[in-house]
Amino acid sequence: MRYNTEHDWNNAAQKRVVIFAMSGLGKTTVSNLLRDSGDWFHYSVDYRIGTRYMGEYIADNAKREAMKNPFLRQLLMSDSIYLGSNISFDNLTPVSTYLGKPGCADRGGMAMDEYQRRQAQFEHAERQALLDTEYFISRAQDLYGYPHFVCDTGGSICEWVDPHDRNDPILTALSAQSQMVWIKGSEDHTEELIRRFDKDPKPMAYQPAFLETAWADYLAQNDLNEAEVDPDAFIRWTYAKALAHRQPRYQAMADNWGITVEASDMATVRDAKDFTAVIGSNIAKTD
Repeated sequence: MRYNTEHDWNNAAQKRVVIFAMSGLGKTTVSNLLRDSGDWFHYSVDYRIGTRYMGEYIADNAKREAMKNPFLRQLLMSDSIYLGSNISFDNLTPVSTYLGKPGCADRGGMAMDEYQRRQAQFEHAERQALLDTEYFISRAQDLYGYPHFVCDTGGSICEWVDPHDRNDPILTALSAQSQMVWIKGSEDHTEELIRRFDKDPKPMAYQPAFLETAWADYLAQNDLNEAEVDPDAFIRWTYAKALAHRQPRYQAMADNWGITVEASDMATVRDAKDFTAVIGSNIAKTD
């Protein structure tokens, strides 16, 4: 933990935080708010993944689909048109669309082998993007002169780390440079996240072992083969299990590497001053 006391945090000339939580609990909202204050550099891990590490995969996937159309194929082959993703901090759809969903092709799914291949690509990308945090801390200060730094991680950070390993490379690197902060949701938040996901299911990244077990269980419980799976039904079914799987991992990350802030407290933050106060009060609880 970078700041040992509330006094250390409040008086730090350079405040650095890494925020982690399930998607939908306010990581990006508070990060955008801090960025808009003018004194905080906002490093989005998902944006880094989509632009630096998976940009070519995403663009090539779009080109592959376009090449099926004779008109577009001719334009692509003659370099007459350009295809790329319009990814931004607020629009990470190209990444989630590339990850996709397993199941029936006629319902927008893909073969599990291909799904697993893309999951592995994402895992590598996220690991690298997380380890890039140190570079962006230096860049933010040396190049742009930002005194403060917030790293907005993806919800799947807990899939790639071992919070009980004191030598975990990602957590060691992040905690050496920044204050790790978990935004913890309540049971009501969990129910709301599930409700939102059921309404608009989106691709997610999972540990290989978790995904393999979930897939096998889903096929067996529903007496289906791969080609019969409704992709949205599978990821809806898996989402609630993923929440339960991730919660203790987040808890261990906070217990062993950082602090916990209740989502209800983080929701009260309206400016950088509020954020400083909320983080400080929760650091005080660990003094």
